[in-house]
Amino acid sequence: MSYTNKNFPELKNDRLLRAALGKEVDKVPVWVMRQAGRYLPEFQEVRAKHDFFTVCRTPELACEVTLQPLRRFEHLDASIIFSDILVIPQALGMIVEMHPGKGPVFPKPLTSPTEINQLQEEGAVSRLTYVGDAITLTRHKIEGKVPLIGFTGAPFTLMGYMIEGGGSQTMSKTKEWIEKYPKDVHKLLSLLTRVIIDYLVMQVHSGAQLLQVFESSADHLTKEQFAELSAPYLKQIREGVRTKIDEKNIEQVPMTVFAKGGGHSLDVQAQLGYETIGLDWTVDPIEARKIVGENITLQGNLDPQDLYKSKEEVKDLTINMVKKFGKFRYIANLGHGITPATPIESMTAFTEAVHEAI
Repeated sequence: MSYTNKNFPELKNDRLLRAALGKEVDKVPVWVMRQAGRYLPEFQEVRAKHDFFTVCRTPELACEVTLQPLRRFEHLDASIIFSDILVIPQALGMIVEMHPGKGPVFPKPLTSPTEINQLQEEGAVSRLTYVGDAITLTRHKIEGKVPLIGFTGAPFTLMGYMIEGGGSQTMSKTKEWIEKYPKDVHKLLSLLTRVIIDYLVMQVHSGAQLLQVFESSADHLTKEQFAELSAPYLKQIREGVRTKIDEKNIEQVPMTVFAKGGGHSLDVQAQLGYETIGLDWTVDPIEARKIVGENITLQGNLDPQDLYKSKEEVKDLTINMVKKFGKFRYIANLGHGITPATPIESMTAFTEAVHEAI
């Protein structure tokens, strides 16, 4: 691993980190999931020339698209490295292709538990050093303007893609595995957890200043299933990252867990050790605060579809949302990723309104 440091420029805007750690902020920090992406014409220009995963694997291109939203939106308080949660299955030896209009496709998904043994766990993270290189390059190019977020998919979410062969409305194959092969399911979740821990530690080593774990498929789990198939692994990730960062004698970074559709399990999420819990748009901020208590930061949670409303409506909805959450231990965001056809002026209105709200 090429961990060389780094002499990064000094951080000028630490609002995001202060909010995550429960310190006072002058303004509520704001960033947006998928802020480096398809809604920006400058991103479309890069994609017209390069395949999606080529952008992920080329540090200069990943850095460029990570910085694009910062040039356009002066109110953003964070950047998130441009990558994809499915680089982990790729590093384990699976083929993932990005199909226009369809999203990610695995030509050869896992069809039987015996195939778990063919996954190449050994050296997986060394096949992901391009993400670390992109983080290091971006930390320099960002010139300390805002912090840089690293991320990963959570084990259950990644397993779902690996079994379904892509995104799925029903997750029927995964649910069949859960019923038929419970031991193998936990074996696969454990394998993914080990790789994720090392992957996140590598990102911190490379310069990530906050980490987010995306459990994007929590909406397919009941509260009981979340407690069995998601929460134990999310907890292992938080503890494993903390331990390994200590062992390497580098500075700890705050971590966020975002379980889309996991609003039924906020009490469980509050016990996992993450500094911040991301909320999707179905969760009421006031209820969420009652459940998780005062010692955890909340992130979210405007409905991405609200950004298709008029500029005035976007502003009003945003101000109302921020006032519900309050200024302490809060990071403003959407309740899921920004969608491709979102008007750019809505993003401007949203980020401006957050800073003006309280």
